[in-house]
Amino acid sequence: MKMEAVRPIATSRGINPAILSRDELIKLIQVQKGYFDCFATAYDGECGQTSCSLREDCFAVAQQGARS
Repeated sequence: MKMEAVRPIATSRGINPAILSRDELIKLIQVQKGYFDCFATAYDGECGQTSCSLREDCFAVAQQGARS
């Protein structure tokens, strides 16, 4: 998920997107939705948050980080 897509979601939830990174914003949004703040930490491709709407993006970003 690109920052341009995350900003309006953050703003609608009362989070100021100007001072946080994309991943930090997503983690705050996850917490507000009742999930763990675990975005981009599923390095092994496994996650128990099966109904999280950010799941596919999370896996993709985690894999990029694992390759670095």
